[in-house]
Amino acid sequence: MSLPGATVQAPSTGAGRDHLFTAGSLERYRRVLADGIGRVADRVATVDRPCTGVTPQHLAPRVRGIDLDRPLGDTGAALDELHDVYLRDAVFFHHSRYLAHLNCPVVIPALLGEAVLSAVNSSMDTWDQSAGATLIERRLIDWTAERIGLGPAADGVFTSGGTQSNLQALLLAREEAWARAGARPSRPELLSRLRLITSAAGHFSVQKAAKLLGLDADAVLTVGTDTDRRMRADELAREIDCCRRDGLRVMAVVATAGTTDFGTIDPLPRIADICAAAGVWLHVDAAYGCGLLVSPTRRNLLDGIERADSVTVDYHKSFFQPVSSSAVLVRDRRVLRHVTWHADYLNPARAVEQHIPNQVDKSIQTTRRFDALKLWLTLRVMGPDAVGALFDEVVDRAADAWRLLTGDPRFEVVTRSPLSTVVFRWRPAGVAPHLVDDANLYAREALAASGAALVAGTRVDGAHHLKLTLLNPETTVADLAHVLDLIAGHAGGYVRSRTAGDLSCPVG
Repeated sequence: MSLPGATVQAPSTGAGRDHLFTAGSLERYRRVLADGIGRVADRVATVDRPCTGVTPQHLAPRVRGIDLDRPLGDTGAALDELHDVYLRDAVFFHHSRYLAHLNCPVVIPALLGEAVLSAVNSSMDTWDQSAGATLIERRLIDWTAERIGLGPAADGVFTSGGTQSNLQALLLAREEAWARAGARPSRPELLSRLRLITSAAGHFSVQKAAKLLGLDADAVLTVGTDTDRRMRADELAREIDCCRRDGLRVMAVVATAGTTDFGTIDPLPRIADICAAAGVWLHVDAAYGCGLLVSPTRRNLLDGIERADSVTVDYHKSFFQPVSSSAVLVRDRRVLRHVTWHADYLNPARAVEQHIPNQVDKSIQTTRRFDALKLWLTLRVMGPDAVGALFDEVVDRAADAWRLLTGDPRFEVVTRSPLSTVVFRWRPAGVAPHLVDDANLYAREALAASGAALVAGTRVDGAHHLKLTLLNPETTVADLAHVLDLIAGHAGGYVRSRTAGDLSCPVG
């Protein structure tokens, strides 16, 4: 029925409507996606190195020169342009000599999940936007909690990554500290007294979370690590005692199951004992080490994680999932109330009484992708043992790298990782320490500029080191030996030029 005086207009049939994904555009959908997938497949087929070594100075003008107000009007032309500004120079994590960061090659069932979830575009905040998807995500959370051993009251929610998972876990710990405060100090007073304890090898997101949570600048206390770069439990116990004597409240201890630099796992059973005795929340950051949950041979390395109050897992690291796919899990689902806020237009309180499952009640996000589908299809197609076997392979390869390095007089290794990271540096006999530092910096930059391989860098005890992060089962011992020879060649050439008086070699 038309309103008096209203003008009735026919639906628009413009170019914009033609691009909507609807029942009327399915042929276009199939054709366009097939073209895009074909372009990616063609590029992957021709990749002979992990990157091209392109610099920001070279690529940025090409991207800036594109006029986004003037569309190309053709998918093929847009894909040609995309090749020039992205695909040609992308960093390809599937390549066997990508050895830098915690980026994994991805499994095909997860890519199928990505295509499905993007097209359907479910939003995971409320049931009426994500029927079915809500139940799949909840089942995966239950499955992960069972693998960890958190018990029947456990719960959790998918997140964008380890940083968000750590933030949410520590937010819950902060609110529990407030809820349990005896004499009920004022909130500002309590915030000023709260402390977090982690190890010197813990992830930077702990410090970032403390800042976002309104804690004091000195709220994060770091305890030392042993020779294997694991948190020293004796120092942790002393730090908790010192805080108590000083009238400070330890809000949480953050243990790490897979440190970013060293791939080490803190002594979880001993830390759990200390936290239980002190009544302190224990959070385990297992963003990297969570792959051990499905390892057919190494699950015991996570013993003690089942005693945590909260756990971070990153499926997009050691479960070979596309970014993003992470979760935070808690032992007691009741603590998730600290992130619940009811809005009449979205998740009214009556929905709880009606047993309507709204995931926004558990999450610090509102609109959220159905990233759980990728893991769901991976488990349904491959099964957890197959995923764990892939992770076992990269751990085995890291052991091979450690043996190569320890047997090579050109290099020294910091420690042996139980996971898939190896920190080392080029340090042959007779080279001055300052030249060793500069040579390692130069070798990493020269290697990246060549595109032949990518390795990471870090500082250990004030000295520059290199890092192999192995997450690709396709990487071979021959790949590792080749990359080490390239590093030694670049570093040695740098030192020779410096000692010959040629100061033209750049140092980053």
